[in-house]
Amino acid sequence: MEKRQSVWKFVPVGTVIGCAILVVMAFLPPMHLLTIIVALVVIGYTAIRYLSLLGDAEEKIRALKAPEKQNKVQPLGPSFQEVLRAVPDPVMIVSGHEPDDIAARRVIFANDAAQTVFHLRPDGGPLVGAIRVPEVLENVDEALFGGITGSVDFETSGGARDQFWRAYSAPLPMEHAADGQRLALLVIRDETDARRMERMRADFLANASHELRTPLASITGFIETLRGPARDDDQARDRFLTIMGAQADRMGRLIADLLSLSRIEMSEHVPPSGEADLALAVRDVVDSLSVLAQQKGVRLRIDAPRPGLFPIIGDRDQILQVVQNLTDNALKYAPQDSEVSITVCFDVTLPQAMSLSDKQAAKLVLLRPDRNVHEYYARVTVRDEGPGIKREFLPRLAERFYRVEGQKSGDKLGTGLGLAIVKHIINRHRGGLVVESQGAISAKEDDILERDGNVASLPPVPPQTFTAFSAYFPQTRAFGSVEPPRLVTRAAAPMKDAG
Repeated sequence: MEKRQSVWKFVPVGTVIGCAILVVMAFLPPMHLLTIIVALVVIGYTAIRYLSLLGDAEEKIRALKAPEKQNKVQPLGPSFQEVLRAVPDPVMIVSGHEPDDIAARRVIFANDAAQTVFHLRPDGGPLVGAIRVPEVLENVDEALFGGITGSVDFETSGGARDQFWRAYSAPLPMEHAADGQRLALLVIRDETDARRMERMRADFLANASHELRTPLASITGFIETLRGPARDDDQARDRFLTIMGAQADRMGRLIADLLSLSRIEMSEHVPPSGEADLALAVRDVVDSLSVLAQQKGVRLRIDAPRPGLFPIIGDRDQILQVVQNLTDNALKYAPQDSEVSITVCFDVTLPQAMSLSDKQAAKLVLLRPDRNVHEYYARVTVRDEGPGIKREFLPRLAERFYRVEGQKSGDKLGTGLGLAIVKHIINRHRGGLVVESQGAISAKEDDILERDGNVASLPPVPPQTFTAFSAYFPQTRAFGSVEPPRLVTRAAAPMKDAG
């Protein structure tokens, strides 16, 4: 403002001098040429000076009106702001004034990744509204008011979407700061994949070393026996070789299940984006297991809409694995001449998915999806007529290597990882898993009940035992209330012959 005042003070003086010289020139003819030259010089200098100062003032006004200074990386290249917007990691510039005013920390620049991950507007907003982690806020304060560059690790939780992050903060130099304003750069990097890889390797080594110890010790013992006392015993050699083969097969299944579980856990935080046909997956699984069911004398029953009508959100290979693991588990415990039923329903709400099919059975929700995410689900229920599972064993069903007491031997050998794999796959799909079971009541005929002073014997009506696992997956939309044509099939032979 002072420069503009000096211009207006300078211009009238030059004008007055020029006019005075012209007046003098009119009265003094001998100095006519000299006065003309002097007058032109004064007026020209005044005009040049005025235009120069006016141009500087306009340039400063344009600089003040510009929203942000676009510094070029190269003379013909993009600006620094455009480069930051293209960075895949969230990048923010945070401003602050007073150390005690936490609410005044504002994001004045956020690239596209920061706007997507932390739900920021293009013009920024309060930092505490985007990030509520005290360690990150403290790290930003150290950069703003302490000039300290640092980093901090933090975790965001939310069901299957647990993610691990590392936040880097650094102070930014600021010239001509007004009102004590400070700036800091905040860069956040997603390290979920790296953390999951580390956890996967650690879990794999721990589980493999623990579970492989027993079959390896058994095989080693049999080898030493065959080299020593049983060297010439053909009958013992054949029996030991059979046991060793079974133990080797168990180790192979165990390693395959561990690798499968590790792969699923790696991508568990990334929900699938494709579509799959649940009814067709059930049909394919029954086709593959029909020979095993025929050998065990168990009937397989499908109650589902015809394939190709209702797609769901999911990974087809993983949905096949869920249905196969549940059906294979049901076949293990289903008695001979019984039935394993697989039922598929669509347009199921979350309360309906959590409801009981048998009010007398014990129920437990092994996995519950996030509320208010999906409105409708597709449910597949695998039910067998086996001995059932006691209520106290239900909470540990999806644990790794856990098997119910009394079911760890005989023809029901397994790795104990089937339900754990099912749970992680459904968790990745943002679905749910429910188990219902009704076991036999251990009561004898001479047991009595006492009520109101009266003595009565227990009714000799044994309950119907069963175990049912229900897995449900989110739908893309509601398919309607009209009941579609359903395919109900019973088979103990390959399903390819069914109509």
